[in-house]
Amino acid sequence: MNPVDGTAGIRGHREVDEVLLDDPEALERNDPGGMLRATAAAGAQVRESAALAAEANLAVLADEGRPRSVVVAGVGTAARTGELLATVAGPRCPVPVLAHRSAGVPGWVGAADVVIAVSASGRSPEALAAAQAAARRGARLVAVGAPDSQLQSVAEGARAPFIPVPRRAPARASLWALTIPVLLAARALGLVNINEADLAETAARLDADAERSRPTAESFVNPAKSLALDLAGSIPVIWGSSPLATAAARRFADVLSANARYPVVAGALGEAGRGRVGLLDGVFGGLAEAGRDIFADPVDGEDGATRLRVVLLRDGGLAGDDARDGEPAAVEERRADAVQTLAERRGVRVSVVTAEGGSALERLASLVAVPDFASIYLALAHGLDPMAVPAITEMKELANP
Repeated sequence: MNPVDGTAGIRGHREVDEVLLDDPEALERNDPGGMLRATAAAGAQVRESAALAAEANLAVLADEGRPRSVVVAGVGTAARTGELLATVAGPRCPVPVLAHRSAGVPGWVGAADVVIAVSASGRSPEALAAAQAAARRGARLVAVGAPDSQLQSVAEGARAPFIPVPRRAPARASLWALTIPVLLAARALGLVNINEADLAETAARLDADAERSRPTAESFVNPAKSLALDLAGSIPVIWGSSPLATAAARRFADVLSANARYPVVAGALGEAGRGRVGLLDGVFGGLAEAGRDIFADPVDGEDGATRLRVVLLRDGGLAGDDARDGEPAAVEERRADAVQTLAERRGVRVSVVTAEGGSALERLASLVAVPDFASIYLALAHGLDPMAVPAITEMKELANP
């Protein structure tokens, strides 16, 4: 590494190469780690992890009845699995679900609670410390991670179920491999209503979106490439219309930061309306758009200004029993319409991804799949390797000398 600027080994270019996105051979050359292939395997991850969880005898979790709480311990993508569990379980979940990102477990965890320790590598200090603390305190423990890892050893020592998830890609490309065991552990506890049809339909949805987003599909028919071009050169602001869509928005922010190295603002539309919507009036929003040449190519960046790009993840159209957090879906939809109108009045461009599917799990998949691919295409269009992120490697080296 260059001791002065720290940029040795960092490749890429600021401008987007649109031509590259429609050249499948160039895409393959620029993706030596196979991040596109790994992401296309999301449906297969659902099927494989469901089969592995079925072999782990999760039914023993129910022997002691309903827990007081569920703590999902891990960092990064592992922590996101806890948020996805809380989202899929919904507001009617009979116990609280907490995504815990620090070492160990909260001080109140005891024998009445369940701890799910998640680590793609099986050696995350946070997940290991949580598993060890759960065992000491007598809490029911489930562990999810790489086979033949330290985490598996801790689980076996505590005589706790362990779901071995083969590690074939970075954790951020293994979201579904890690999430499905967490959801099925919660199902064994009676906290979520997920059946085999839901799993099959979710896997099929991920397969279909991978096919639509394949490298050989040209940009004008490929939703992921189109979204990547929408975001090019902008500061993405990603808002979800519901708790489920907000979880997907935060996931999109994760992969845009890691894969494409873009700074991102993400959150819930409800929160945005209390303050963050003010971004639309700011120096990257309405003030930047006021001086834009309306006849210019929207991605040519000729004036050099960096602008916001709003991405709305919408999960509306549900009513009755599917009202969320005591707030009807119609309210969420009106809020999304209002934000889109405000953005358009200020000249801020908006991209919309709408949830599809029957079950909460399938709708979540429909909001995650295309954005996952978009983050990779955006990286490739900038000449970046979405698999190898030097800053992540260096951070680990510096933090763990």
